[in-house]
Amino acid sequence: MFRLPKLNIVFRCVATCTLLFVSSSIRAAETNSLRAGAAKVDITPKDLTGLVSVWAKPFTGVHDSIFARAIVIDNGVNSAAIVSLDLVEFGDTTALRQRIQRELAIAAEHIIISATHDHNAPRGGPLTPGTSSAQGRPYSPPAYIQFVDDSIVLALKNAKAALQPARVGVGSGRSDINVNRAGYDGKLWGATDPDGPSDKTVWVVKFETPSGDPIALLMNYAVHSVVAGQGNSLITGDLAGAAERFVERSYDDKVVALWTMGPAGDQNPKVNMSVAADGINKDPVKNRAMAYEVMDAEGLIVGAEVIQTANRIQRTTSDTRIVAAESILSCAATPDKPRPASANAAMTNPDFKENIPWPATMNIHLNLIQINQIAITGVSGEVYTKIYWHLKKESPLADMMMVTISNDRIGYIGDDAAYDGPINNAAVVRGCAENGIVNGLVDLMKQNK
Repeated sequence: MFRLPKLNIVFRCVATCTLLFVSSSIRAAETNSLRAGAAKVDITPKDLTGLVSVWAKPFTGVHDSIFARAIVIDNGVNSAAIVSLDLVEFGDTTALRQRIQRELAIAAEHIIISATHDHNAPRGGPLTPGTSSAQGRPYSPPAYIQFVDDSIVLALKNAKAALQPARVGVGSGRSDINVNRAGYDGKLWGATDPDGPSDKTVWVVKFETPSGDPIALLMNYAVHSVVAGQGNSLITGDLAGAAERFVERSYDDKVVALWTMGPAGDQNPKVNMSVAADGINKDPVKNRAMAYEVMDAEGLIVGAEVIQTANRIQRTTSDTRIVAAESILSCAATPDKPRPASANAAMTNPDFKENIPWPATMNIHLNLIQINQIAITGVSGEVYTKIYWHLKKESPLADMMMVTISNDRIGYIGDDAAYDGPINNAAVVRGCAENGIVNGLVDLMKQNK
């Protein structure tokens, strides 16, 4: 495949950040008939030995199965792929995407691999320095990490093998199950703030056959999947998994429903069991018993809005222009802050042996997959709402969604103003991420118009 050389662009940024590279898709002006294929592969671990949650709690069983879901699109000129994983996080995907490029001939920069961030599920991928995974929480042994890698490749191979003539359309709805979690209750930062910024948009990209039969639904919503809470020890897809299951069942399992997390760095479910005050009650035993009912209910609410939004999408087309690009934004890392011994004991996996030095900088992957005037952007961290709103204001494309924890998870990425208030565990220093992300993604979109 003929490819344009890597491009050097002027990047509007402050001194704390650097654009490392940009790679862009090829022959971008051409429009051709779309083909799409989707598949899912079960990634539920059969051996729970060594697997611990984000709270460093060993898993003792499985409540519901978790999956790798994939969609591949192709128009005879370019191809692209999106993978959604029912995992709490996935480390830097660069090596895996290079493997996919070798085995499936899909360019590495044309691939978005995103975790749904369900907190009671394992992690995948390499350990990212400067994150909680580098401290052993969450932690997965090498055998499970390799299993997930192979499952992702298998899902993509199956999706590519299922490529068929398709149409695509986009729509947006609204769901009010999320709430800002960056408040201050007089004792603790991180309390629910019902008046804080919160994006309620439910994005849906619909892929269907020319006759209208469903192939895949890509959904995007800004909420943490933390309903089951830290008192739970069973693997579950949590809220995101419940939404995926509801949508797929509603289509008699003839569609693959891929959940992607939007700008949810500062968003929790309105009802969840990871914060006692936000649960049904403060009794841990009752919380555990009711958690799955709450999880299914909130998943149903979002899932129903996904279905209704998909039904409202009337304008679909098979004539598509597919472009994709990636840049990496390098920001100065927030210095390591030693925690009290009690916190370290509670939050670190005691069996974790690796010692990974704290990094001076952290890389933020910025990705774009554009289908006609639909922009699917990716950012490799837990982005705050106001960064997305800033991007919406500057975006040259109205139909623009943000997939977070995309191609890595570096931690929380707050807007600049958030540093004046209750930002916890910010991955990078103030003054780099907000403008760097917005300008970087806008440049990718403008470059490919």
